[in-house]
Amino acid sequence: MSRSLLTAFILCAALAAVPARADDILDAIEQGRKAYQAGDMTGAKQSLDLASQLIAQKNAEGYAALLPEPLSGWQAEKAQTSAVGGAIFGGVSAANRTYTNAKGDTVEVSITGDSALVMQFAPMLNNPAMAGAFGKLIRVGSQRAVQNPDGDVMMVVANKFLINVQGSADAASKVAYAQAIDVARLSKM
Repeated sequence: MSRSLLTAFILCAALAAVPARADDILDAIEQGRKAYQAGDMTGAKQSLDLASQLIAQKNAEGYAALLPEPLSGWQAEKAQTSAVGGAIFGGVSAANRTYTNAKGDTVEVSITGDSALVMQFAPMLNNPAMAGAFGKLIRVGSQRAVQNPDGDVMMVVANKFLINVQGSADAASKVAYAQAIDVARLSKM
């Protein structure tokens, strides 16, 4: 691995742990603009890749805020977020949270966006004939969703967000958690 690639990787890994501020994003964009104007294409790309990564992190934090609070009789772990830059599948931002009840049943809710894969997967889930191949079609509020034989629920929101609800809990609990997601707010992101 080249030294500059290793340095860029370490920098990205370190920044992934630091929450992004809007100023950090604007600073990275400005640094990229200046590097481009100076003819430093490598510096411009690195700065703009950094800006893209910081935006992905900010989006993931927004998704985490939309994960539901624990339903009655359930406890929740802290929401987890992840953001992978544009080099891998066009970038992916995600947030997930695990819920547990007194019997030890679990439900994990995840929201994924900023992904070319989600955009490619969306038409399949939005087409009832194709979605039926993944499981039983159900309604979750105003959203069409697919429920597999294990009761896991998948739905696409605004053709750019994938919600996945899975775990060891019964199907009704998974649907209840899917219904608790504020899809109206998610649609506006």
